[in-house]
Amino acid sequence: MNDIRDEWWLATLGRTVVWARLREREAGTAEVLDSDGNTLPYESPESARAALMDAEFIALDGLDAEDAAERGFGLDELRPPTGSDDLLRERMLQKFGGRA
Repeated sequence: MNDIRDEWWLATLGRTVVWARLREREAGTAEVLDSDGNTLPYESPESARAALMDAEFIALDGLDAEDAAERGFGLDELRPPTGSDDLLRERMLQKFGGRA
């Protein structure tokens, strides 16, 4: 049985979105794939979330239209990257032109 759950987190720098993927593992541990393509291990999903919040990331599933607008984006623009981990490493930074 595969009980892996992914959460997408983001930080913004102007019109650039920096993505991070938090992956909860069956054993109760977690890992974060960061924007540099590194996979960082954590003892628990809670400690991974705390590290992301300390780095000023916000969970995509907790973002509403007002929060997105404050960051200069429309909520519909914010789509996490897709693909295998190898492809994701190249897609963890997204640059957008203009203002939402």
